[in-house]
Formats: sequence, C-alpha cells, structure tokens
Amino acid sequence: MKKVFYKIASFSMALVVLFSTFSFAVEQHYCGDILVDFSLLGKAESCGMEIQQASDSHRQNFEKKGCCDDETLTIVGQHDLKLSLEKLSFEQHQLVDSFVYSYLNLFEGPDENIVPFNNYPSPLLVKDIQILDQTFLI
Repeated sequence: MKKVFYKIASFSMALVVLFSTFSFAVEQHYCGDILVDFSLLGKAESCGMEIQQASDSHRQNFEKKGCCDDETLTIVGQHDLKLSLEKLSFEQHQLVDSFVYSYLNLFEGPDENIVPFNNYPSPLLVKDIQILDQTFLI
C-alpha cells in the first residue's frame, strides 16, 4: 500500500511540474459576436468576410471596419525552475544534508543475515507429540 501511495504521489508531482511549465495559445475568430472557429495548435480559419475589399486604395480609409475579429489567448508557463543551493542558510543546508543522508540509507539492508535465536539451544524433546497423537503431514 505504501509503494502504491509513493508511486501515485511521484506521478502527481511530475504532472504538476509538467503543467506548470507548459505554455500554449488559443486562437479564436469571431464574426460579429459569434465564435466561428478556434484553434489550439495553429491559426484559426476565417469566415471569408476579410476577402471582400474595395478596389480603390483611397476609399479603404473611409470604410467601416469589418465585423470579424481575431483574438489570441496565450498562457505562458514557468520557465525558471533552476533551484540554487547557494541561497540556502546554514540551517537549511543541514536540513537538506540530513534528509538526503537519511533517504539514501533508508533502503539499505544489513550486510549479513542476522538470526537472533542462533546462540540459544533448542528446547528438549520430551515426547514426540506427532507420534502420540498420530498426526502426520502427507
């Protein structure tokens, strides 16, 4: 159960780091007040109303603006994830050092197999209970 919890916690922390550094942009094309198209990966397609332009260049300055509008929503992720140990105080260095030392030694087992009852004699066998009760494992 403990291993499953650690795996879930480490996976969720990896997702938090991934999504905090993730940047993306959403492009939207409106025609009036109606959303015509949106795109997550590329440019949003227009509705075709921009194609209609006047042939006289001096008339373009006096014409009304088109009804179409393009909007871009940009979400910028965090780019500075470098942690520096130079900014830590002496007490914080001690805490980090003791944590790393205890974490690395957490998973080390003993070098030899220790049997705690090896130096004690076995109890004396007064009667063979299996033969007296005639109970045998087959």
